[in-house]
Amino acid sequence: MAYLTIKALHVISSVLLVGTGFGSAFYLYFANRTRSVQAIAVVSRLVVRADWYFTAPTVVVQPLTGALLVWRGRWPLSMGWLLASMGLYVIAGACWLPVVFYQLRMARLAEAAQQAGTPLPDTYWQLARRWELLGYPAFVAMLAVYFLMVVKPAG
Repeated sequence: MAYLTIKALHVISSVLLVGTGFGSAFYLYFANRTRSVQAIAVVSRLVVRADWYFTAPTVVVQPLTGALLVWRGRWPLSMGWLLASMGLYVIAGACWLPVVFYQLRMARLAEAAQQAGTPLPDTYWQLARRWELLGYPAFVAMLAVYFLMVVKPAG
């Protein structure tokens, strides 16, 4: 029973992690395309909240529940799909960490521009481009982790 509870927590947290990341990226990506300072200010503020409320906790829950599943399932850490999953998770995390700081700065810049009634500064758009470029490999890495977790290929 404990194994299935841990597995359920692992699956639910993975859905929250990837779903929040994809949803946040979707809305901020398209808000940015409007160039509406008001829309961008609102969406960027909500993206930051979503990362704190959902992404940050699941980033912690995922490796903890994953380690418990490996231990309870008595899987050797040398299994290829486990090693690949952990490596891809680290890659996604390495992309996500700078994105967090970009999002915080972008939200502050958007809020300041909205309050001042000015366009977004060039700095915002530079950060938005970096944010977007780091999002692609992080998302692809997490999709690959999903695949590996479900299929568990031999080797």
